[in-house]
Amino acid sequence: MNIAIIGAGNVGSALGGGWQQKGHQVVYGVRDAGTAKVNGAASRLAPPEMAARDAEVVVLTVPYGALASVVPALGDLSGKVVLDATNPVGPGFTSAAPAGSSAGQQVAEWAPGARVVKIFNTTGFNIMLDPRFGTESATMFYCGDDAEAKQTAAKLAADLGFEPLDAGPLSQAQLLESLALLWISMAIAHGHGRDMAFRMLKR
Repeated sequence: MNIAIIGAGNVGSALGGGWQQKGHQVVYGVRDAGTAKVNGAASRLAPPEMAARDAEVVVLTVPYGALASVVPALGDLSGKVVLDATNPVGPGFTSAAPAGSSAGQQVAEWAPGARVVKIFNTTGFNIMLDPRFGTESATMFYCGDDAEAKQTAAKLAADLGFEPLDAGPLSQAQLLESLALLWISMAIAHGHGRDMAFRMLKR
């Protein structure tokens, strides 16, 4: 699968490195290739719009504050699967998204026609590098309004070693982003550290 990762920070690098190991073709969309640091000497770099143009899947890993300018600049994303891994973190681990909305829903507004899935936002990049905890895998929640796009997202999560779990329509992104705020606050402010993840148990 041809995947464009917009942003080459910790999250983008962790995701891309894992997918490359599974045989996916990954290109990082970055503004300045000279300063980008990504996994693997063979990693491909391209301007964001060019990376998105040739990709089947576009993964957003830039800071939330950059989304409003980055997403429209990617050009026409109609029909593409767009995975939103961003989190709108405000002061005191509150949401910086507009009331009643989410980063995932905003992405859908800024990229009309794109098949947006919220995913890869509820744990840290270190868990993305290794989501196994003994004999169990961390759960990766995702949500979206397009069934086929969600299947693609689930497969990419499973390729990394996660247990993917469908959380419903894209409106559920508000809840997944709240779950991310819980993870961040527990990891940073409440002494649990980054080596933790959520898992869904059912019976």
